[in-house]
Amino acid sequence: MVTLKPLSPAAIGAEFRNDISIQDYGKKTPIEGVRIIALQSFVDDGGALAEVVRFDENGNLAVIPEFKVKQSTWSQMVPGTIKAFHLHYNQEDVWFVMPYDRLLIGLFDARENSPTYKATMRFVMGAGRAQILYIPRGVAHGLANVWQQPANMIYFVNQCFDAEQPDEQRLPWDTLGADFWDIKKG
Repeated sequence: MVTLKPLSPAAIGAEFRNDISIQDYGKKTPIEGVRIIALQSFVDDGGALAEVVRFDENGNLAVIPEFKVKQSTWSQMVPGTIKAFHLHYNQEDVWFVMPYDRLLIGLFDARENSPTYKATMRFVMGAGRAQILYIPRGVAHGLANVWQQPANMIYFVNQCFDAEQPDEQRLPWDTLGADFWDIKKG
């Protein structure tokens, strides 16, 4: 019987050691107030079902009681689309990406007095998972469809859109660098 012994970092060739990294598999939310909420999915031989939102007796989201939905919108993104970045002074968002679709999400904390000021998050929604994303006001957000199929999302906001006075402050799509939206290789 062969006994396998763990390798030490010194066992890796010197020309490769400085390039080694570890992919982050954790589900952390480094931006204050951002929440990623897994939804319970039910799958059977006829398809799948997930409850996206439930309202309490006051009309607020049951999982985010301080959030009262005022408007819900559907959006489709064709391949190659980047919609970024923007933030709101008054509005908060709750996003749902269809589990059979896939979108790359980008967030950064633009709130100067936040304990996570300038922190960033980059992750995929959809891709077989049913979840919602809560984005507080002042957190810049965007999304990209870097894949080959159109992708759909539904989002809920706590104030109605007003074209005369939109609460939508725009920042350049490449605020975090153009490569932020690239598929990471490796």
